[in-house]
Amino acid sequence: MFRTLKMASLALRHNIMRAALTTLGIVIGVAAVITMMEIGNGAKAAIQRTMASMGANTVVILPGAMNIAGVNTGSGAMMTLTPEDVEAILKECPSVVWAAPIVRARAQVVYGNQNWVPTYVYGTAPSFLDIRDWTEMAEGEAFSDHEVLNSSKVCLVGETVVRELFGGQSPIGKHVRIKNVDFKVIGVLHKKGANLMGLDQDDILLAPWTTIKYRVVAASLSAGNQSSISVANTAEVNTLNNIYPETQQNLYSVPSITEQTDTAQPIRFANVDQILTAASAADQISPAIQQISALLRQRHRLRDSDPDDFIIRDMTEITKTMSATAEMMTKLLLCVAMISLVVGGIGIMNIMLVSVTERTREIGLRMAVGAEPGDILRQFLTEAVLLCLLGGTMGILLGRGSSYVVSLVLHWPTAVSMGAIIAAVLVSASVGIAFGFYPAYKASRLDPIEALRYE
Repeated sequence: MFRTLKMASLALRHNIMRAALTTLGIVIGVAAVITMMEIGNGAKAAIQRTMASMGANTVVILPGAMNIAGVNTGSGAMMTLTPEDVEAILKECPSVVWAAPIVRARAQVVYGNQNWVPTYVYGTAPSFLDIRDWTEMAEGEAFSDHEVLNSSKVCLVGETVVRELFGGQSPIGKHVRIKNVDFKVIGVLHKKGANLMGLDQDDILLAPWTTIKYRVVAASLSAGNQSSISVANTAEVNTLNNIYPETQQNLYSVPSITEQTDTAQPIRFANVDQILTAASAADQISPAIQQISALLRQRHRLRDSDPDDFIIRDMTEITKTMSATAEMMTKLLLCVAMISLVVGGIGIMNIMLVSVTERTREIGLRMAVGAEPGDILRQFLTEAVLLCLLGGTMGILLGRGSSYVVSLVLHWPTAVSMGAIIAAVLVSASVGIAFGFYPAYKASRLDPIEALRYE
């Protein structure tokens, strides 16, 4: 084998320019394969990062709909989800790693003479940050479970809120007001940008759900701005609250002694607008949904014939669609790049056929001194494979360099694909064998006498 490689190398060095031009097709083909695969993998990784920032393994639980006098009130109208449901899901659903209650609000946030109505005002728990991959803070720190239990008036804000209310300055330690409730800003969330729907994920304010529930809204989210609604309805305005912002109004009317005697008072029901959970992995989303559904039906005491009083949604379909699209584009780019390899292989076959014709007397001489047809076949096949491997090596270097330039100049996401590099080497050798076999076989079948007489 070593002697065959040495002879093939000597034969290729006899005409370096022709060998270089022959390998050019393989170089371009392999470089195209490497570049396209790395661009495709980078796009796929970018999509996965985007989905992860939105919560790729997220399962959202919403309250169900209910009928009042034949009128369906729509999804979210029932008050069926409770903080106790969140604790039960964490304890009894092994496929769920995180769960957080969410109380939504739509209210004006005021700082000094500036005001802003964020897209999202959420009352939640610290686990919300783990579910949404928001554990890394741009500034400050997140609130804790202790602050949730104490209904502490602290909050976290996104970059958009910082820009609109604080002019881009650090808001840490400053105070904002939400419906005359004073909140201290203790942290700034790192920037996420827009989601797949085009909504700004940084236009958000997070606070302990107990604070939002009992101090701010005391009701499920309505369609309008809760700040403007409370101001517009003069019957709900607490004048003392305007004078003394720290003084909290009673959320429930205080009954008289006679009313307390004659009327049985219902238990105050602490419901949440939705529950956000995260499965341990993408393949655990379906088991997590089944476990959550069975648990909630049991906790809500639903009979087998009763419909669910909750709605469970996940991002599996969106994730599959986006991943399938990225994979299809990667395969399309790969098919286009493979055309270059085929063209390069045809070029090698053409040059090897020319080489066989030029070296007919050499082949006849070797056969005359005892070379077997297998030796001739192995020699020319080795030359073809060596050409392809040299071209493949140069193509790998060119492809890696091209993907780096694309990432640097065009700012496209790229990702190194070791599979593509290994495949490029194997494909190069395969092309050399496939397209070099016929010229080598033709050389091995030459008649020694006729070959020696060839001019």
